[in-house]
Amino acid sequence: MNENKFRFDINGLRAIAVLLVVIFHYDKNGITGGFIGVDVFFVISGYLMTGIIFRGLESKSLSIFKFYVSRAKRIVPALLTIVVFMLAYGYLFVEPMSYRLIGKHALSSLIFIGSVALKESV
Repeated sequence: MNENKFRFDINGLRAIAVLLVVIFHYDKNGITGGFIGVDVFFVISGYLMTGIIFRGLESKSLSIFKFYVSRAKRIVPALLTIVVFMLAYGYLFVEPMSYRLIGKHALSSLIFIGSVALKESV
């Protein structure tokens, strides 16, 4: 299968997942279980990543290092954008004590341990 082939079926699932999450956040009384859209995204990601890994194994060109570098190239720019936006927003609109917490979470997100830091602050 061509790796660059556009998948309308997967894009349709993504659209449904996004709608579920957005509607759930917009009106929690209007729809229940909208959080399932997040699970759908994880399943889609797992399916796509497995395909990439299997194709690499079949062609004997799989490099775990290159695999993770390519994932980082896709994830890190969006992560940096969100972290910078939240730091700027927090600086402008949040009191200093809460801003320190935002800074802590920003740093933990940048080193990919955000869930650990969040668990400790709850």
